[in-house]
Amino acid sequence: MAARRRRAVSEAPAPVHGAWTPEGGTEPPVRVNEDAVISVLKTVFDPEIPVDIYELGLIYAVEIGDEGHVKVEMTLTTPSCPSAQELPAQAEEAVRAVPGVTDVTVEVVWDPPWDPGRMSEDARLALNMY
Repeated sequence: MAARRRRAVSEAPAPVHGAWTPEGGTEPPVRVNEDAVISVLKTVFDPEIPVDIYELGLIYAVEIGDEGHVKVEMTLTTPSCPSAQELPAQAEEAVRAVPGVTDVTVEVVWDPPWDPGRMSEDARLALNMY
């Protein structure tokens, strides 16, 4: 299964406080929610396969920086994928819509190569690949 960075359930996020300036206080920054990032990635579908890129196992890593920068490492089913230009761009656009995201980097990686074993059970069921 694709490597996914997950926060331990018992690990509480550090408190976030606003800052004070001579003009007055400021609101604390909105923390990027990892589940929200994953949810929007699940709205991006490979046009040739009726499964989203997350369940298909194309997302290898999601890293969220303190300042709201999100880095997504993803792959494609093959290097000659006809959607090689549009899928990363769609993933970037989807992640930019998440509250608190200040910047997005989507990197396409080829190591390790994608194989059907990276698909979720739901994806296998949808594609009749048991």
